Amino acid sequence: MPETGPATAASHEASPKTRSTAPNASTPRAPSDSAPDSAPDSASASVSVPAQAEATDTPTAAARRTGLLVTVVLGGLSALAPLSMDMYLPALPEVTAALHSPAATIQLTLTACLAGMALGQLVIGPMSDKWGRRGPLLAGMVLYVIATAVCAFAPSAGLLIGFRLLQGLAGSAGIVIARAVVRDLYDGVEMARFFSTLMLISGVAPIVAPLIGAQVLRFADWRGVFAVLAGVGLVLTLLVWRNLGETLPPARRHTGGVGTALRTMRGLLADRVFAGYTLAGGFAFATLFSYISASPFVVQEIYGASPQTFSLLFGLNSVGLILAGQVNGKLLVGRVSLDKVLAVGLAVVTAAAVALLLMSTGVFGRVGLVPVATALFVLMSAMGLVLPNTNALALMRTPHAAGSASALLGTASFLVGAIASPLVGIAGEDTAVPMAVVQVACSLLAAGCFLGMCRPWRRQGATGDAGATGDA
Repeated sequence: MPETGPATAASHEASPKTRSTAPNASTPRAPSDSAPDSAPDSASASVSVPAQAEATDTPTAAARRTGLLVTVVLGGLSALAPLSMDMYLPALPEVTAALHSPAATIQLTLTACLAGMALGQLVIGPMSDKWGRRGPLLAGMVLYVIATAVCAFAPSAGLLIGFRLLQGLAGSAGIVIARAVVRDLYDGVEMARFFSTLMLISGVAPIVAPLIGAQVLRFADWRGVFAVLAGVGLVLTLLVWRNLGETLPPARRHTGGVGTALRTMRGLLADRVFAGYTLAGGFAFATLFSYISASPFVVQEIYGASPQTFSLLFGLNSVGLILAGQVNGKLLVGRVSLDKVLAVGLAVVTAAAVALLLMSTGVFGRVGLVPVATALFVLMSAMGLVLPNTNALALMRTPHAAGSASALLGTASFLVGAIASPLVGIAGEDTAVPMAVVQVACSLLAAGCFLGMCRPWRRQGATGDAGATGDA
């Protein structure tokens, strides 16, 4: 199987030294296994350019301000998934009582939203390659607001499950198109830096979402949580409408229908290197999901920590992930090969998972909460080196189909994570062994996909080394 990306003629266009005057337009270069990507010029560092200002090699102050705002918008869109899932968690017991349904049925409202966000990306990603980013994104966000508002008035568990599925399907537009917009606007090292910046914004969401949900429940019932989510969606929709221009020019859009989209995805998956980064990112995300699913029981039930202590540890781990992402974007990218940073991140994740397995099986005797919490902190922090770089390295190979590629990346992460999450409780709530086993297995699979399929040492000067050290 060839190692070059499944490029089309459009993907090999030369990138002009001076950008056109169209706002938000960019012409990224296709990756090659024989020549490195060069970092985009300074014009591409501005995410959005006002219509009245020309995009030259020196962005204006107005362009920089607009670029910062669009960065916040894209970060908000990326944070929509954790907000939709985690803000609702404190309300689950109340929903169970209010709708007179068993807890297992109400848990399906979470599953429905997660499944919608996973499957919706497969549809909306190719749509954005055909019709552009702005139209499908706005349509998805409007539908998200409507579905979320209807959830607030759902009279039964069945209707709530159905509209949570619709909420996830619509909300997936923000997730998948945000990544595609980044690919439209950035290339090489700059793209990796931007993904790290997005992690700073979207990484805060899992920390604050349960806190916001709990505060809402002090003044309203569970329906108020959906009212707040609908308000967040409405604000993001207005920001997209006012500040995010079209980033995919008509000349680079795809033609054809569902068959063409399926062929495009098949071509992407036929690229062994792209598939390797996609699977590596998916299995790494599953390692993260297993932590989220099992840590409340491990920290509180097994090690006897209070809910406040668990919340503090959960927040510290999220801060570690954010800080590592910023070290990646601000210090490492551009100085060290992306493949090398990814390799180190995967090695640290695997080592931390193995340490957790040894501690949970009693190899070191009975250990307290501090060593376990330390290993979890190291594992979570290393994700800041893994997740942004798998996204960047995969998308570097697909400038001609960024929407479809983003869809495959997102769907792989959500589906593999959804499969791994239930496995952590397979032996009950009194042991941390299943969590550690799942984490070790997923981290080893991620490293195996990276080494066996991406083979970075064979791609001297390839996309992973763009603007960095030049060696694989």
